Amino acid sequence: MSQLPHCPKCDSDLTYTDGNLMICPMCGHEWTEEEHAAALEAEIIRDANGTALADGDNVSVIREIKLKGSNRIKQGTRVTNIRLLDHPVDGHDIECTIDGFGRMYLKSELVKKI
Repeated sequence: MSQLPHCPKCDSDLTYTDGNLMICPMCGHEWTEEEHAAALEAEIIRDANGTALADGDNVSVIREIKLKGSNRIKQGTRVTNIRLLDHPVDGHDIECTIDGFGRMYLKSELVKKI
């Protein structure tokens, strides 16, 4: 028997099927396999070119990023060993260390995988 996915609303593992619907008895949420596949696809973090990113990837900044004060991250700056965030912080879904700037968050649409 195949493993059914956890409920996307309450994360309960008690889901069951009824025809083509998956149902959670804990919160009453109902969804289809197509909705589940679309939700999984939406969770994939992609770079500016649409390439899927993963923890530990190396990326390059595609345009200049202005920071507070007079600091800027120049286009082409290489960022190594990124970490993807499960819960984005103000739209920033990558955590990384940039030489000369330290630890910071970046938006995935501002980088490309190298």
